[in-house]
Amino acid sequence: HKEKMASVILHAFDQIRAGGEVRLFKSHRPDFADGAQRRDFIFVDDVVAVLHFALAAAVPRGIFNLGTGSSRTFLDLAQATFAALSVRPNIRFIDMPETLRERYQYATEAHMARLRGAGYDAPFTTLEDGVRQYVARLLAVAA
Repeated sequence: HKEKMASVILHAFDQIRAGGEVRLFKSHRPDFADGAQRRDFIFVDDVVAVLHFALAAAVPRGIFNLGTGSSRTFLDLAQATFAALSVRPNIRFIDMPETLRERYQYATEAHMARLRGAGYDAPFTTLEDGVRQYVARLLAVAA
């Protein structure tokens, strides 16, 4: 069975609602604990705000990174999802599929200097606030 493309929060939300747990990949590197793999998670409302800025400002042509500039762990995201649902965290670590292990990126983080240099100075939503808002929207749709 193939997993559908969806946000990590949506996967966590669905896993918690279905079975009361979130499954995260174990680390297969000694320099990363299980769940300590990092991504620069960004709230979709912040992406939209940056796009509006780029349309309104005379942003030079080119490629701009878009993230918060501060990576967080998958464990942080899972714990924030449990907190947003007022559910005690229950995280199970599963083996990463063999096909991913050699090419898996353990840490990513956007370098934001170019966007900031173009004049975008708004703060980004914290992981916890973004998860809380997203989960609230998911709950409203599910009601």
